[in-house]
Amino acid sequence: MAAEVGDVLDAQREEERRRAIRALLRRPLLTPDAPDYRLVRKHQGWLADWFAREAGWTLHADTAVARLRKLPARHLDGTRAAQTKGKVAFSRRRYVLTCLALAALERADSQVTLGWLAERMLAFAGDPDLVAAGMVFTLSTREERADLATVAALLIAVGVLGKVAGDESAYVSGSGDALYDVNRRVLAVLLTTRRGPSIVQAATLGERLAAITEELLPDTEDGRNRLIRHTLARRLLDDPVLYYQELTEAERGYLERQRGPLLKRLTEATGLVAEVRAEGIALLDPTRETTDLGMPEEGTDGHATLLLAEYLAAQLRMYPGAPVEADQVRSEMERLAVQHRTRWRKNASISELTTGAIHRLESLGLVRLQADTIIPLPALARFGFGEPIITGKKEA
Repeated sequence: MAAEVGDVLDAQREEERRRAIRALLRRPLLTPDAPDYRLVRKHQGWLADWFAREAGWTLHADTAVARLRKLPARHLDGTRAAQTKGKVAFSRRRYVLTCLALAALERADSQVTLGWLAERMLAFAGDPDLVAAGMVFTLSTREERADLATVAALLIAVGVLGKVAGDESAYVSGSGDALYDVNRRVLAVLLTTRRGPSIVQAATLGERLAAITEELLPDTEDGRNRLIRHTLARRLLDDPVLYYQELTEAERGYLERQRGPLLKRLTEATGLVAEVRAEGIALLDPTRETTDLGMPEEGTDGHATLLLAEYLAAQLRMYPGAPVEADQVRSEMERLAVQHRTRWRKNASISELTTGAIHRLESLGLVRLQADTIIPLPALARFGFGEPIITGKKEA
């Protein structure tokens, strides 16, 4: 009986750790109101050791916040822009406003208003380097105030700000303001770079990203292998698909030798399922707990994306590796819109449907954009769909 109880407790502990890992992979910053924050705190010692060993990521956890300091394996993936509640991805201006807001909050009291934040940001916006880069902010227009409100919504979502009273929309319209608490403990753990951005002298964006995330490892065979192992683990845990053709010769060689042990460690600890194919590897999540972006299955946008994926998959099977012209894809979407006009919402824009579908497919590693063409990638070939089953009322 004691042995059986021990087995049950071991299984429960392992499942709790899997849930905690999946929660941190999806949301690297958790506050106490997050469902799995308690599990992260409970197993933080084991989790910190596992992430450090397998991916070279560090974990900070205390009574106010849990922060997995993830470093990307690649710096040039432009599909993961910040956004609030699934809306439009952040523009360059919104990113700059976010940085200015964080700089202002570093010097703020425990409570701030959106108006106060705007005033401080305007003072920073006069920096000559920002002006020289074309970043001019006056916050005098409704559009600029709406951008600031969106930045505030992002900071609320990650836990830096907690709304006390008011409404951002009132600030945007000029009829009111909003009051926030500042969570300094969350603010303190936001930055995950290895080096402070202010001390980096590199000029281009790519060079700066590489410099602030550079890892110093011994120039030995063990150090090089450790870096390769961490890079592969990050790709497998963070990217939808790891394609062999995107790896360096050293990475491919390591993966050929160590694929079995590497995948076993990752799948056993996370509960993800490895799908190994001739072109690459994907870790699939049957629970969908780590998935922040999936293939949609409902609504006009979902149906359009699935049908376009099927079309591009057919192109891939007929012409492997051949690019598909953007105009050809748009024409296919127009044809689909006519075919399904009774099922799709009446105000659906062909341009928005096409752009949204392609962005989602690119984000999932199913296509790659190259100039004015779309290149279907091997993982897209796994998609094939039957006739849709229409239930309920059609969209208005």
